[in-house]
Amino acid sequence: MRKLFILSYTLLVSGLINAQTLSEQSYISVITFGPGQEELYAGFGHSAIRVYDPKWKLDWAYNYGTFDYNQPNFYLNFTRGHLLYKLAVQDFPRMRQYYEYFNRSIVEQRINLTPEQRQKIFDFLQVNALPENADYLYDYFYNNCASKIGGVFVDALGDEFHFDPDYLDEPGLTIRTLTDRLTAEHHPWGKLGIDICLGMPMDQKITNLQYMFLPEYVELAFADAEVFNNGSWHNAVSVTNPLYQARPAISQASKITPELTFGAGFLVVLLLTFLSFKFKFQLRFFDVFFFLVIGLLGLLLFILWVATDHAAAAWNLNLLWAVPTHIIVAFGLLKKHRSRWVNWYMLATGVSCILLVICWPFLPQAMNTALIGVTLAIATRAFAIISYP
Repeated sequence: MRKLFILSYTLLVSGLINAQTLSEQSYISVITFGPGQEELYAGFGHSAIRVYDPKWKLDWAYNYGTFDYNQPNFYLNFTRGHLLYKLAVQDFPRMRQYYEYFNRSIVEQRINLTPEQRQKIFDFLQVNALPENADYLYDYFYNNCASKIGGVFVDALGDEFHFDPDYLDEPGLTIRTLTDRLTAEHHPWGKLGIDICLGMPMDQKITNLQYMFLPEYVELAFADAEVFNNGSWHNAVSVTNPLYQARPAISQASKITPELTFGAGFLVVLLLTFLSFKFKFQLRFFDVFFFLVIGLLGLLLFILWVATDHAAAAWNLNLLWAVPTHIIVAFGLLKKHRSRWVNWYMLATGVSCILLVICWPFLPQAMNTALIGVTLAIATRAFAIISYP
């Protein structure tokens, strides 16, 4: 799902536009690369379009999943959600070699097209690969390297190509549910990051066709799609060819899970709190650091919501425990003699955190259960601070 830095190179597309006519032996395929364990992004799989023509010795992959680190203001645009990805044309055999090296399954679906339809798809891709057309505004869930694939066939062929909106046996899921399935086992910390940073838009039910932000559903959607040629409708996929079957792999997931880490952290906070009362000392500097970190995290989540174009970061209920105003109260805790407002603030914080944990299963946003430990730790320290003289 990101740039293949070693393998990716741009072909001399501009000189071939409207000058290359595919032969009768050519075919066009949708390629689905299975999930991998090497990085979080790899856990979602990848999609591309292959154009093969033995007469002209063409074997190209059209890949919507590349970007350029050297584009102007790259990091600022990345932070603000203005992600410019691009369509790159790559050598398919080398691309295939890359995914085989990382033990990623590869499935090819050859699309049932007439020569004229193949040419339409090819011309469409070539025009879109031109430097002035290659960039597009990326969205993680609604406009990415997988969802672009179906759009190519719909845009290039118009009424001659049709996806079945009821192709799924399991409709009505949310984006969070779908992403959890691909991250929970092998990338639990990545799943935690997604669950913290992205809010209630992730928990809205999506249509079957919107599932196609994931490559596996691109493959399923094409399997049930239809194409109109030679006077009638036909199955869009004429041949499904497994190019590489991934070997069984030992899970590389860390055994130190977020649940274990934050659960243990909560127990440590409980122990420290108990000891502070038994031996009559306060954890003032610990509390300053703890609430400052939680507040800074809340400020980040708030900025992601209101100051960026990351649509999925809106209405984030993690702000109920990661409250940005904790930054202010952290400085209030520096004083040896606390102000009265700090005690009232801590009372409200402790009560709200306990209520949040009680309501956790019923919230409109699916909150990561590992964060219960963090929320209880906040409540523990809030009530402890009130109890200190």
